[in-house]
Amino acid sequence: MPILRSIAAVPTGPVTEERPLTDPKPAEPEHPTTAPRRTSLRRAILGAPRDITDPRTYRHVSLIALLAWVGLGADGLSSSAYGPDELYRAIGDLHFLAPALALATAGTVLLISVAYSRIIEHFPFGGGGYVVATRLLGSGAGLVSGSALLVDYVLTISVSIAAGGEAIWSFLPTHLAIWKVPAEGAAILLLVVLNLRGVKESVSVLAPIFGIFLVTHAILIFGGVGSHLGEAPAIASELVHQGQAAVGTMGWAALAGVFVYAYSMGAGTYTGIEAVSNGLQIMREPRVATAKRTMTYMAISLSVTAGGILLAYLLFRAAPVEGKTMNAVLLENFAGHWRAGGLPVGRWFVTGTLVIEAALLFVAAQAGFLDGPRVMSNMAIDSWLPHRFASLSDRLVTQSGVLLMGGASLATLFLTGGHLDQLVTMYSINVFVTFSLSQAAMLRFQWTHRERHRARDLAIHGLAFLLCAGILVGIVSQKFLAGGWVTLVVTGAVVALCFRIRRHYREVQIHLRRLNAIMAALPATPRGPVRLVDPNAPTAVLLVGSYAGLGVHALLTVQRLFPSHFKNVIFLSVGVIDAAAMKGVEEVDRVRERTEAALKQYVDLAHRLGLAADYRLSVATEALPEAERMAVELNREFPRSVFFAGKLIFRVERFYQRLLHNETAYALQRRLQFAGMNAMVLPVRVTLDEPA
Repeated sequence: MPILRSIAAVPTGPVTEERPLTDPKPAEPEHPTTAPRRTSLRRAILGAPRDITDPRTYRHVSLIALLAWVGLGADGLSSSAYGPDELYRAIGDLHFLAPALALATAGTVLLISVAYSRIIEHFPFGGGGYVVATRLLGSGAGLVSGSALLVDYVLTISVSIAAGGEAIWSFLPTHLAIWKVPAEGAAILLLVVLNLRGVKESVSVLAPIFGIFLVTHAILIFGGVGSHLGEAPAIASELVHQGQAAVGTMGWAALAGVFVYAYSMGAGTYTGIEAVSNGLQIMREPRVATAKRTMTYMAISLSVTAGGILLAYLLFRAAPVEGKTMNAVLLENFAGHWRAGGLPVGRWFVTGTLVIEAALLFVAAQAGFLDGPRVMSNMAIDSWLPHRFASLSDRLVTQSGVLLMGGASLATLFLTGGHLDQLVTMYSINVFVTFSLSQAAMLRFQWTHRERHRARDLAIHGLAFLLCAGILVGIVSQKFLAGGWVTLVVTGAVVALCFRIRRHYREVQIHLRRLNAIMAALPATPRGPVRLVDPNAPTAVLLVGSYAGLGVHALLTVQRLFPSHFKNVIFLSVGVIDAAAMKGVEEVDRVRERTEAALKQYVDLAHRLGLAADYRLSVATEALPEAERMAVELNREFPRSVFFAGKLIFRVERFYQRLLHNETAYALQRRLQFAGMNAMVLPVRVTLDEPA
């Protein structure tokens, strides 16, 4: 009895042979008069569907290096709004440490970026930390890395939006503070809509903001540092004097402790670096070259911006002010006094730069919406998450993942009250969990494989691992009670949930594979001459997936329930293009070929059973509407047809089973029956060893 991976999906995951357990999204009943209106509203907001068979579609949804730098690199560059801020506050009055910390920060950015460029070369299809850890360290390490990434990308959205709000409210009146969190929530909802429209649309709309940010911060950094070049000898002498006094008072050990502590607290500066390696699927071909170019853009821009801002804090003697970010204080010290023709152009520059900084932080939230759903799709394909998270909408985006990321980030924002320090702490911990696992995986790979430049790569990944693991230990030890424990508990809960989901899928698949035993008893040759289908004869239309005992059992069940009634059997299948297969029109052709091969096997079986048989197939991203369209056409061709679809029935019904398994059969039955066609749902009983 056919259970549908959304009617008849082609399996792509490594865990199961036939994946009849997936549904892109559970269908809800629609009133016939409201369905067209809802469709029109959906298209007005999200745009028209895309044609997956058109090669130009894949060029349209992919990003060149410049746009990828905007969509993914903005996550790294925007961290200059809160990473250096946290670091500079951590050194207290020991401002002479700022130049050394600026160099350490810039060097760390470049080192981690180079390490991830090597990862991009070895894993050209993307996936980032999850795929790297899974392939090189095992599924357990991969699950931890993937779970940390999921929480990380939720926090990417929350942190970026909260930091943007902090920038805006640095110049707004204090009595408007009550509107800060609601405004940030509205910004998240707007980004959800943009991302449901498509990848390139969401990035292109925000690209001008990215460019203006670069210009304004170049003025701030190069103008600020350049204006103090004449004072360099005096400043250097003052810093040396302060350092000598601090050593005499505190000692080298205590001073080194402050340096390490401040360096760890600036971990938020590095949080967006991995986004590029996770997002290779949306890169323009050649993907590796595009991704490495994007990584170079991000590494240079972030190291210069973060290091330059730290130096500017020192040169302009910026000090924390209640209700303002350090960048706001720096901008006021740098340009607040500018006037031209009696006009306060300095104030305009300060306000405009803070607005652009906030806008870039909103752009940076895109990394959570671009990469988070892609990590979810990779984990769903491996059955760690519900399979629907691997499915694409008709706009070729992982709609379920976008909605979940948006909802989770909204919940995080409101539960923390938008407090940036707590959010950054939670964010940084999970980032460095993934960083550490990725570098450990690559270190092991280089140690066990004698590749070219082995010594160089061992040094790169070894040093990157030591830095990342050290920063992780520092953050957890210093900030455990200040919110660090929350992210560890949440990540642990995600890991436990993923284990339970995969166990359920495996138990169901083991049960369904027992149906394969009936295939040994099938006739090897036709019972007579092959019969041709008769459009006027009673016809059974079976919706099937890949060729296996499940579909065979469906055919035999229909024969048993309606002996000698149906003269024709038509096998209908919709090959579903999910996030793993959305690599170009060539993959669409491969999905079509696999789907057709399975259908031909079903037709051959029907011929061996003495039945007239044929097949119909299509390829789509959403199976339910495509199956309905095909059914309507088939009913015109075979007016005496009855449609059969399958549904898993469990002995003990659990609330989560509807999330993990599809309701497509019932949804299709409702649609076809309303259209005046005959449709039946065949139950497939599944008895799992679950407590009653």
